[in-house]
Amino acid sequence: MQTRELGKSGLQVSAIGLGCMGVSYGYGPATDIQEAVALIRQAFERGVTFFDTAEAYGPYRNEELLGEALAPFRSEVVIATKFGFNFDANGGQSGMNSRPEQIRAVADQALKRLKTDVIDLFYQHRVDPDVPIEEVAGTVKALISEGKVRHFGLSEASVRTIRRAHAVQPVTALQSEYSLWWREPEQDILPTLEELGIGFVPFSPLGKGFLTGAISETTTFDSKDFRNIVPRFSKEARKANQALVDLLAVIAADKKATSAQVALAWLLAQKPWIVPIPGTTKLHRLEENIRAAEVELTAEDLHKIENALATIKVEGDRYPAHLQARVNR
Repeated sequence: MQTRELGKSGLQVSAIGLGCMGVSYGYGPATDIQEAVALIRQAFERGVTFFDTAEAYGPYRNEELLGEALAPFRSEVVIATKFGFNFDANGGQSGMNSRPEQIRAVADQALKRLKTDVIDLFYQHRVDPDVPIEEVAGTVKALISEGKVRHFGLSEASVRTIRRAHAVQPVTALQSEYSLWWREPEQDILPTLEELGIGFVPFSPLGKGFLTGAISETTTFDSKDFRNIVPRFSKEARKANQALVDLLAVIAADKKATSAQVALAWLLAQKPWIVPIPGTTKLHRLEENIRAAEVELTAEDLHKIENALATIKVEGDRYPAHLQARVNR
């Protein structure tokens, strides 16, 4: 596996990381713990050194299983986790919370769940409108000086927020959605990250599975799968967006690759400091995703993709309204 540096931070990670959310949360029933632990260890054996989790995934369960899975080779991997929410007695999110005392409490709890003495990359999961970002950055800066955290990250943050935070504590990475069917970061985010020397970690790089070609208008999701409430996954939107999947399949066939591999290779080709974190619960999908790092898209390939994408209009919002409100603008 090739490695990449997140911005100019010095933090080296595998070119493709593993988003671990889906084994515990979001896409239906949680994967059996031992099966999840085995999958994570198999990812490491195949060269993945960058693992992404959060207290919100479960909540807490995902950090716990990641801590168990990575314990045998903790010093050889980079673990990213996140803070920023309150949870009710049933484990549901009950509002944002990035107050300094909450950040500190989450850090201490995450260290225990992850079975480690330091968090490699600590993201604010969503920007809290009630807490100045300078306070957030200052709190993480203190945690870094205390040796509990190594690097500071933001997620779904605006350019203004990124600049304000970076002025207090250098931001190592921004994690936001970016893929062939969500390209908004190209407008303002990517130029700002390049200027400031900040890495970019795209989540949902495969369009929550849609870009793999494995989902069609007739696909049904588990009752606990959050895609049931995502407008872009309505039956009508999936039918309309099939044109993008068909395009990917043609390009993939020409490159002797899969659609998922082309989608990931496209991201890798955008900037050398971009590190996507596709998630999966299946070993064959994990191996497929990892091999995307070997797919080389030429300038001509990228030009063809760009021209083809210009003819396709993606239908449907990426979040329902109540979740879209959490995205910092």
